[in-house]
Amino acid sequence: MWCSPWKDGCAITVKVTPKASRNAVLGAEETWLRVALTAPPVDGKANEAARRFLAEALGVSKSAVSLLSGQTARLKRFAVAGMPPEQAKSILLP
Repeated sequence: MWCSPWKDGCAITVKVTPKASRNAVLGAEETWLRVALTAPPVDGKANEAARRFLAEALGVSKSAVSLLSGQTARLKRFAVAGMPPEQAKSILLP
């Protein structure tokens, strides 16, 4: 599942498409959420853009979202503090 329980919140597995024309959630497969980002995949810019995008989309502070794994890969896993998986799923894929 692309969104699962994690400590006091949830963990979201994201497949990033960098250098897109806009930031957007493009859909979900069973194991990951596809996200398009305008940021290039250099110097951690896509990681930071994904973190900011998830925080804004979920309505939480940027500090509530942290990268767990996938720093140099397209498939990344983020932790979101204080948000149950069901709530995150309903916000990201209404």
